[in-house]
Amino acid sequence: MTAAAECLERVADIAGEAGAAIRAIARRGARARAKPDGSPVTDADEAANALILERLRALTPETPVVAEESAGPGSRPAPRFWLVDPLDGTREFVAGRDEYTVNIALIEHGRPVLGAVLAPARGVRFAGAEGLGAWREDAAGRRAIAARAPPASGPVAAASRSHRDARTDAWLAAAGAARVVRVGSSLKFCLLAEGSADVYPRFGRTMEWDTAAGHAVLAAAGGAVRRADGGALCYGKPGFENPHFIARGAG
Repeated sequence: MTAAAECLERVADIAGEAGAAIRAIARRGARARAKPDGSPVTDADEAANALILERLRALTPETPVVAEESAGPGSRPAPRFWLVDPLDGTREFVAGRDEYTVNIALIEHGRPVLGAVLAPARGVRFAGAEGLGAWREDAAGRRAIAARAPPASGPVAAASRSHRDARTDAWLAAAGAARVVRVGSSLKFCLLAEGSADVYPRFGRTMEWDTAAGHAVLAAAGGAVRRADGGALCYGKPGFENPHFIARGAG
């Protein structure tokens, strides 16, 4: 096994550990509060954040970690850094849905080159890295996944459950979407990576930690994520806020 493959396995395991911690807190009842920007955070987010930071610092002590629950406004990442969302889809988590995820990505010179996405309540995880491809693992085992070309009947679109907007609906209509799957968190990228959907447009606000791991898995599966203006979606921007983007499968 190559060093990159070993790193990917370890990162997927770390995501699994964080997912187990989240599930344990969920069973006894997570406590939620609002952050200064109005978005929700729970003690499960904070516990998973602390666990992931500890594990990544032990795995690669020389590589800085930027995580949603510990990124300060003045954070400036190095050319190579970890980017973490310990619990993406907190609204889904608080509502009792199973769509929330744990997300860990490695960024090199602005590109997500390795990532793992775990959906703890669904018992499924996705991982991928440049040169290694991507895989999905659940109770049935592990299998390689790949993005697909859109079917002749029209693309299947993934869209946000909690952030539906008129611009997205108009874009999907113009694109001739045959069907729209609405799901929370970074699972939208994973639907594209496994060939269950073909396009995911996002015109609302997102942060880099929301997208990096899913972006890495999708890229490893043969898909791509571009800004709405066609440029590359890069990471390590001041403030860590993403522009609008379109994620696509193969073709």
